[in-house]
Amino acid sequence: RTVAARLVSHDRRTDLAVIKIDSLTPLPVIRLGISSDLLIGETVLALGNAYGYEHTVTRGIVSALHRNVDVSPTQRYEDLIQTDASINPGNSGGPLLNINGEMIGINVAVRAGAQGIGFAIPVDSVLRVVTTLLSVERVDHTWHGIVCRSCSTGVVVETVHRESPAETVGMRAGDIILRVGDQTVGSQLDIERALLGRKAGEIVAVTVTREGGEEQLQLALAEARQQVATAAERAWEQLGLRLAPAVADAVRQLQPRYRGGLLVQEVRFGSAASDKGIRPGDILVGLHVWETITPDNVSYILDQIESEQLDAVKFYILRGRDTLFGHLASDTILR
Repeated sequence: RTVAARLVSHDRRTDLAVIKIDSLTPLPVIRLGISSDLLIGETVLALGNAYGYEHTVTRGIVSALHRNVDVSPTQRYEDLIQTDASINPGNSGGPLLNINGEMIGINVAVRAGAQGIGFAIPVDSVLRVVTTLLSVERVDHTWHGIVCRSCSTGVVVETVHRESPAETVGMRAGDIILRVGDQTVGSQLDIERALLGRKAGEIVAVTVTREGGEEQLQLALAEARQQVATAAERAWEQLGLRLAPAVADAVRQLQPRYRGGLLVQEVRFGSAASDKGIRPGDILVGLHVWETITPDNVSYILDQIESEQLDAVKFYILRGRDTLFGHLASDTILR
């Protein structure tokens, strides 16, 4: 069966994309598992169209976890599941299943000709990326300012960005979101999906529980451009850096491999950045595995750091023509 699909959004770093299919009949939906509790040695199945052979199923075990694989000088996969189930060209993009038939990863063919070595992106990582790809900021260019994590009863609000629509209506860290509009939510992805298609200024009822009682907040999305100041504010509050976009041509003249960067205008004394010797005049060109060209890039990266609880975050700065790097301890960033 062949159906038309359109690209909604994609992420070059992970090579993941979200596509939309309009179907007149219901489509089967795969059940999602959890990759954080995988054990080395447990049985897995890889599905795909290996070398064009449709519906190929191979069996193996989880050989290792948290593998990092450099595919090219510009692409690096991180935190992969390694398996000895055969994953060949054509399997890439197919699901890796556990013995309950739940998807625990998405196969990636990154080692051509490798014998007994295949890799998959963990489903927990996939969901984080998809949440970003389907965020209202990215798709609709609107913004709400809520950062959450799932719990057994709903979605716990971890952070409410300052001067955001969520803060305006009184949402607080610790609130548990039960419903957005008439949709029950269980993850940040559910929240983004419930808000997709709504215009800036449109009001939607968000039902939360707080201190044992249920409240309904009337959330109005804002234009995404209003987040630029907040992104810069987050860099100052969490990193101790006052940043502004550097002139891209000037950055390329110093180091042609960089597309741009953020000029360090001020460093707060006692901050994570100050402790590592970052100083005014430096150009921040990367954090962890992402480039930093706009303040929004930094805001996105900080969201990923908060969700992944990284032990340390690598930074890259341009000082003159030299690229310097170091690590910012996560306990100084996550507050």
